[in-house]
Amino acid sequence: MESTRYSFDEFELDGATFELLRSGERLRLERLPMELLLLLASRHGELVSREEIAAKLWGGEIFIDTNTAINVAVRKIRQVLDDSVESPRYILTVPAKGYRFIGNSVAGNTESDGREQTDDPYPQPAAGEQATPAVDQKEPRSARSWWLILAAVIVILAFAVVAILQRKRQAPAGKLMFAVLPFENLTGDPTQEYIADGMTEEMITQMGGLDPERIGVIARTSAMRFKGKQQSIQEIARELGVGYLLEGSVRHAGDRVRVTAQLIQASDQTHLWAADYDSNLSDLLKLESDIAGAIASQVRVKLDPAALRRSAHPVVPEAQAAYLRGLEDWNLRTSSSMADAVSEFKRAIAADPNYGLPYAAMARCYAIGPIFGVGNPLETMPRARELSARALELDPELAEAHSILAMVAAHYDYDWPTAEREFQAALRLNPSDPYAHMFYSNSFLSPHRRHQEAIDEMQKAIALDPFSIPLQAFLVRTYSWARRYQDARSQFERTNEVAPNFAVLHERAAHLFANNGDFREAIEEDAHARLLSGEQAEKVIASRDLQWKALAEGGAQSYWQMQWKLSQEQPEPPEGYGTPFGLAVIYARLGKKELALTSLEQAFARRDVQLTEMDVEPAFDGLRPDPRFQTLLRRIHLA
Repeated sequence: MESTRYSFDEFELDGATFELLRSGERLRLERLPMELLLLLASRHGELVSREEIAAKLWGGEIFIDTNTAINVAVRKIRQVLDDSVESPRYILTVPAKGYRFIGNSVAGNTESDGREQTDDPYPQPAAGEQATPAVDQKEPRSARSWWLILAAVIVILAFAVVAILQRKRQAPAGKLMFAVLPFENLTGDPTQEYIADGMTEEMITQMGGLDPERIGVIARTSAMRFKGKQQSIQEIARELGVGYLLEGSVRHAGDRVRVTAQLIQASDQTHLWAADYDSNLSDLLKLESDIAGAIASQVRVKLDPAALRRSAHPVVPEAQAAYLRGLEDWNLRTSSSMADAVSEFKRAIAADPNYGLPYAAMARCYAIGPIFGVGNPLETMPRARELSARALELDPELAEAHSILAMVAAHYDYDWPTAEREFQAALRLNPSDPYAHMFYSNSFLSPHRRHQEAIDEMQKAIALDPFSIPLQAFLVRTYSWARRYQDARSQFERTNEVAPNFAVLHERAAHLFANNGDFREAIEEDAHARLLSGEQAEKVIASRDLQWKALAEGGAQSYWQMQWKLSQEQPEPPEGYGTPFGLAVIYARLGKKELALTSLEQAFARRDVQLTEMDVEPAFDGLRPDPRFQTLLRRIHLA
């Protein structure tokens, strides 16, 4: 792509300086949309195919859904150019083919064939313009068109490859980095897939506890991305930033299991070790420990006997199978799947009351459930504590049980010394657990204003789970709590480039922009998040238009008043303005201190999981001197 200057109407596009100007004023456009605009302008009037765009923008290493990424880039170009989908002045879609640039000063052609249909999930105001009421917008598309768009969005993967951010992954200093690739199910029966997946997950845990000072293991989320894919060992190792890969297969018939495993050194693809194991399903934990021990001996890692302690108790086969099915349900992360997971873990405990893992796994469901809007913390948190304690009675080295005890201590008991002790125990036993790092960051360090440590823990989590978009999205909030708003915005933009259809990311961005007074952007991101979450498109558009109108007529005060009104009409989400904590944010922004403080006290009475954020929530900066606020901080032991 040559560095050339293009002029069209009031716009100037400079490839040499990578700038887009409007009447001399620099406009903000992200890297990928800018590169696409330069490509299209350089080929004025010509069709540029989607395949050519993908090759130019991403080269040979295409790890994302490029159709979605291209649509998002085109939408952002149109937004900044104040272009129209229905009557384009600059970017014209050739359906199922690609795009043509039709800017009149570059090529003199402004005609449209009217065939543009599918790029924008909803119309948006151009950057730099004031929001306008709904009556000034074009008529919304038909319900059928909106639902077609929504259906297309839902089938897109919720996360994409963070490697596309063009950052070479670095292993934690001084550690040997491993990846356990998804074990292959050789039974020929898809209903037995849970055994192979469970084997993968448990091997990751076993490896993570071998020698915490020297071994790091990539998390399940990132490892499972390679399930069924035909990529070379070198490609996988490069994407994950590891030196060793463990791959294997599982055959299962009745209570018998045959496992084949091999350890590969990524640098030269040498097979360092391979073995076959035959076992009863009841001895699967011992088999996993044997494999971990063999790997440790191959890379000359010092073994901690405690890491292999689980193998002492053979497990009833029915309990093992139920536990693995429960893991499969848990990993779906939906309300119904969490309920199914709890049922399976209960079956496992009924079959073998002395099996520690299902207790810890069920405790996780109860502790994490309220964060996803599943369950009442007043009921679920005590149950999670009870189950974690029982798991640790059976196996004191279960890192996950320590982590869940820490979460209960932080969000329910406000017992911070216990929370810190249990988090550190979990990280000592398995420092390769990315979510232990994340929970330590957001459930302990951020509430105590230890912001740099919190950011460091999030970075460790991301290094261990590089393809986890939820972790990338949460870092936006961690930066926001630290008042590092530019870092938060940059983190959002980087993640949005590779995962534009992850609803929670846009929810985080909406809160960030609202905190900064960037209400137009907050409105757009809120609408984007709700559309991606599956809300009816017409309802989302109506809500968005009401917010635009309120902002245009009354500025920030009217914007927050509209947030209050909308919060009364929506079902209460696990996070957001409909919760007592969320209402406190709105009241604080409106200057209604008494109502804000009353809502915070209601959040305390309900043990709202967000309450531990109150001392770092930017909306409450004006409340902090109030004696009632300080009293509540003392009640949760954060004063």
